[in-house]
Amino acid sequence: MAKKYGTHPQHKQYHPAKKLTKKEQKRIAISRGEIIHPHDVNKRGGVASWRIFRIMAELVDGYEFLSGQKNEITIFGSARTQPGTRYYKEAEKLGGLLAKAGYTVITGGGPGVMEAANKGASDNGGESLGLNIELPHEQRVNPHVKRGLGFHYFFTRKVMLTSPSQAFVVFPGGFGTIDEVFEVLTLIQTKKMPKVPVILMGSEYWGALDKFIKYEILEHHQAIDAADRKLYTILDKAEDAMKIIRKTKSSDYL
Repeated sequence: MAKKYGTHPQHKQYHPAKKLTKKEQKRIAISRGEIIHPHDVNKRGGVASWRIFRIMAELVDGYEFLSGQKNEITIFGSARTQPGTRYYKEAEKLGGLLAKAGYTVITGGGPGVMEAANKGASDNGGESLGLNIELPHEQRVNPHVKRGLGFHYFFTRKVMLTSPSQAFVVFPGGFGTIDEVFEVLTLIQTKKMPKVPVILMGSEYWGALDKFIKYEILEHHQAIDAADRKLYTILDKAEDAMKIIRKTKSSDYL
């Protein structure tokens, strides 16, 4: 029997936004300006130049925002995870444990797993930071972020989320979460950032990806080294994640 998607108890039923016309899609693409085609730089002139200044400003603001923080731990995960579910509870527990141990919790600042981790940190008197992204739907700043900063561009936000952390904890999520996981693993693999723990929470979720990496990427295609599978650890309990995190030192990657 074919597996039905979109009905997992961890997630609320998701209803996509109405289908946009080509004209509406073009208008949104121009207004957001995520990507500039090199051929368009001369044609669009000032538009492209101001976009570059906006990117620079987001990077400067981001580094200033994070300066002075210590013992940062970044937590990734789905924005659709609902309160009361397994991974929401585990993320909240981890946020609380980190706060009590003196760590700064950094998330994407949105709902779901991010909200849970910020809530755990905030409720236990810890530093609870949120680096939010402007999206047409789904994303909002959760009420448990003590200090937050908003970003227009995904890539500038991602730089900030990965720059300071001495460990990364990743709960189940969608395309954005998977993107963040492989961004960090790639930077560590290529030695563009220090080797720090990458903890994947939820063996039932990450186990399938681990098998794909082992049998397809490594054994079938030889696209990575055997040692690359040791760049991440799959766990299920917040307490086990803390055992690894306590052994880490503050990162100087920022």
